[in-house]
Amino acid sequence: MDLNEKYMPVVETIQKAGGTPPPTTPTLVELIKEVIKEDEIDFILAFNEQKSQTMEQLKASTGLSEDEINAKVEVLAKRGVIFNQPNSKGMMVFRLLPLFNVGIFEYMFMKKLEITPETQRIAALFTKMFDEHRGLVKEHYEDVVKMVKNIPPIDRTVPYTTNQDSGQSISIEINQSLGEMEEVHMPFQDVKDIVAKFDDIAVGHCFCRHHKDVVGDPCKQTDSRENCFTFGKSARYTSAQGFSRMVTKEEALAILTKAEDDGLIHKAYHPGFNSSRDETSICSCCSCCCGNAHGMTIAGTANEAWFMAVVDTGKCVSCGTCAEKCGTQAMTQGEDGSPSLNKDLCIGCGVCAHFCPENAISLVQNRRIVYTTPPRPE
Repeated sequence: MDLNEKYMPVVETIQKAGGTPPPTTPTLVELIKEVIKEDEIDFILAFNEQKSQTMEQLKASTGLSEDEINAKVEVLAKRGVIFNQPNSKGMMVFRLLPLFNVGIFEYMFMKKLEITPETQRIAALFTKMFDEHRGLVKEHYEDVVKMVKNIPPIDRTVPYTTNQDSGQSISIEINQSLGEMEEVHMPFQDVKDIVAKFDDIAVGHCFCRHHKDVVGDPCKQTDSRENCFTFGKSARYTSAQGFSRMVTKEEALAILTKAEDDGLIHKAYHPGFNSSRDETSICSCCSCCCGNAHGMTIAGTANEAWFMAVVDTGKCVSCGTCAEKCGTQAMTQGEDGSPSLNKDLCIGCGVCAHFCPENAISLVQNRRIVYTTPPRPE
């Protein structure tokens, strides 16, 4: 059996771990060979049938002692391959992480990487795999578009709340009557409120922008890199493994304020895509690097939006700032200079309202799922 054949069961096991499994290609095999060492193969294969295990279960599935398991886990956790945290009952659980959403890629590039031949080689393999995936999507584009319409929202937009020039609050209209949705829990709609409710807050590098840095294609929208926040148990895990650093609430708010100055879009993530549960993380996304951005997504994504932008034409001076700053291309400027909103693309982030020099844009409640499909093949 050659080395590639030896690694195929490892690839299949990681693909079954959840997240967004990429198609099996020679590039994927090469990537897994870089991430998983040959002497770790049997340990990874022990998760083939059950991706989350207790220590006793792992001792049975691996045949290793507790000390041997802890030694393996310590190394693999620092690579973002194994998640080792207590469950709600306080019992330590060891979970095999997927390659994406959320797993090896995110944690690998969340920490500060030295640019070395090894990290460049791994980053290049990820880029090559992304490009190959885009090619497959183009071949099956119509089927992919249909599939996107059936996926749950993976993140939730958290809107801006102040206008940059005036410092005034952006008008945000919350409908008092939600009809059929009146029993729905409304999560916090201000990043300050989200930060305030957590004692454990950690920040790491934006993995999308950091990956682009390593391959030599840096972000064109911001020079900030520490924009990826984790909270609670996730913060304790990411900081313990060196993917992030613990910060105070004040430090977190300062970073988020800088993100707003750069026009980045706040996205919150919840356990099981359920926004009634506390946030696990917040990203501040740009439009040129983020894997979920309009025009950047490979296979499409879905976002939970609670608001939509509305322009007060009486205040608008047709300066074009809103169209320039819009990160989803929802706001465009017509030939007469007036703004036009594509409601199918607006995620209610409030970036346009934040930068409008006339404070002419408000947000109105409009809860829905906004689907972002990959670019149509030329």
